[in-house]
Amino acid sequence: MPAAHALVQSAEDLERAASPLDVDELWATPGGAASVGFHLRHIAGSIDRLLTYARGGALDDRQRAVLAGEGMAGSPPAEAPELVRLARGAIDHALDTLRATPRESLLEARRVGRAGLPSTVLGLLVHVAEHTQRHTGQVITTAKIVRGVRRA
Repeated sequence: MPAAHALVQSAEDLERAASPLDVDELWATPGGAASVGFHLRHIAGSIDRLLTYARGGALDDRQRAVLAGEGMAGSPPAEAPELVRLARGAIDHALDTLRATPRESLLEARRVGRAGLPSTVLGLLVHVAEHTQRHTGQVITTAKIVRGVRRA
């Protein structure tokens, strides 16, 4: 339940923080910090990757390509509504996965990444939530900074 609550709260916070940003604000990197656009794409991509590991799978070429492009604005640059929808869709998928995961599978062993780091289904589901919250906090902070800079 705490993982689900964290994901629901992140979805709400992302909507509030990122939706008002224009394209320049969305892709700004104040002081070298990662852009809000990066964080939104990273939330969506990391949820997809972590849930793949939770299912016992390995990343495919599409997932690796998504990872490589998370920080790129695109041409034309992606806009906030599109990226918020992307992140919210991934969060909704994670919530569906939490609901559908059988209790008896939670302690099953899983391997993560090329190094095959040890985890469990439960560990990965909790990591989806805490990792999403971490990046949501960065979205909130960076959005406040870039909106403040534009007003000054």
